[in-house]
Amino acid sequence: MRIAHFSDLHLLSPEGVRFWEIINKRWIGALNLLTNRGRHHQALIFKAMVDDLNQQQLDHCVCTGDITNLALKTEFAFARQVFDRFELPPEQITVIPGNHDAYIRKGAGLFAEYFEPFHRSDDGFGWPDDSRWPFVRVRGDVAVIGLTTSFQTPWFTAYGRIGKEQCERLAALLSDQRLADKFRIVAIHHPVTGRRAQNRVRGLRDRERFAEIIGEHGAEMVLHGHDHRDLSDELPGPNGPVPVRCIQSASYEAGKPDRRARYRIFDIRQDLDIVRIVREDVRVWDPDQQTFKPDQSRDLLGRPPQRALPSAASR
Repeated sequence: MRIAHFSDLHLLSPEGVRFWEIINKRWIGALNLLTNRGRHHQALIFKAMVDDLNQQQLDHCVCTGDITNLALKTEFAFARQVFDRFELPPEQITVIPGNHDAYIRKGAGLFAEYFEPFHRSDDGFGWPDDSRWPFVRVRGDVAVIGLTTSFQTPWFTAYGRIGKEQCERLAALLSDQRLADKFRIVAIHHPVTGRRAQNRVRGLRDRERFAEIIGEHGAEMVLHGHDHRDLSDELPGPNGPVPVRCIQSASYEAGKPDRRARYRIFDIRQDLDIVRIVREDVRVWDPDQQTFKPDQSRDLLGRPPQRALPSAASR
């Protein structure tokens, strides 16, 4: 399996928006848009990323949220148009919402309306109350589990919460025997480790419960966004450390090389009884060439996370 991870697109499309639509929490984002994000997050960069992704012979893509900036209907419509440029079908592109996609209560409904095919769970993994969260998508040796941590928060805050019900269901999925021989990737928007996860304004309120679940049931990798940085960390798991990865915004360019738009590719293969990451590559936006190229700024070929699979006799 060859899987790409990108995040935090902040695709902006305020055309045709009426004044009353931003007289709520959106006015904070609108002010930020006019003074900052409107210059730094560029849709043309993400469009170029999609074109580059289409050339990478990928099996799956994972986007960890913040598709829009103000959760406007025009932004979700515009974002869907850009996603329709992918050669992969929605079944092979997993998208979860970020806090900007839930800027107001209506945002969750708009995300579901425009991106339902990108977070539709596989048959057999539904919940009795028809809830979408968490969802599961099994693709070959890989199982992607998507969570939502995003909801409308008070002004000047951007924290996330998984919630008791999602936590219980996540634990059930990670211990589900149907996923016992899969490379389990947990996709979440907010950070789950370190001081960023602990931040009361921007962090994850139930990060400790999440860590407990991973510690008890394990996972092979956690992917998140929100921080707009290339971050590598880990959480304790029952069979060893579980790698945690974040990546820069998929649309950012403001003359800061370390923040420039990037995405990561994981090559995941099965060797005898082990499914593991055999290679990680990062591709970065080149503002001079107006294209993406291999990132030479750091060596990503460290010890790959791995997991021993049950033998045929024990299955």
